[in-house]
Amino acid sequence: LSAEEKRTRMMEIFFETKDVFQLKDMEKIAPKEKGITAMSVKEVLQSLVDDGMVDCERIGTSNYYWAFPSKALHVRKRKLEVLESQVSEGNQKHTNLQKSIEKAKIGRHETEERTMLAKELSSLRDQREQLKAEVEEYKECDPQVVEEIRQANKIAKEAANRWTDNIFAIKSWAKRKFGFEENKIDKNFGIPEDFDYI
Repeated sequence: LSAEEKRTRMMEIFFETKDVFQLKDMEKIAPKEKGITAMSVKEVLQSLVDDGMVDCERIGTSNYYWAFPSKALHVRKRKLEVLESQVSEGNQKHTNLQKSIEKAKIGRHETEERTMLAKELSSLRDQREQLKAEVEEYKECDPQVVEEIRQANKIAKEAANRWTDNIFAIKSWAKRKFGFEENKIDKNFGIPEDFDYI
């Protein structure tokens, strides 16, 4: 049996008997009456509970399961009402869209003037793209970009001079503390002879 057939047959047990069962009862009844293997009863029952088709209540240490035809009927009615309202909304949307399409078509008939304007628009768009590409080419000459580069250079120069200052301070400290000669410090740390502020 497929999973759906097992579910259907188990629901038949509930609807035919209109009784309340424990899991062990279902494991005895389902194989005999509906041909559902005892091993799969718990799984099928749990899937029905998860889908809200069978009610389950824990009383003491036992779980009790039941499903009455009247509840199933109400569930189907509610589902049908929801689906009908969705269909109605869909139809309304469809009608509104059709009206919008009709409105949009007014004054949009294909004329010679419209064709010419469409060609002109296309031509102007191409021209705009070419001009954009040209502007991109000359971007480095843009006064704003040049000013940004100048500012970046100024900041970089200040940072370089700050590091130069730090290096001179460390060299001075090393000379005082350890008595190193300046040319040995320069040689050991790879500092060029002409090292100075920018």
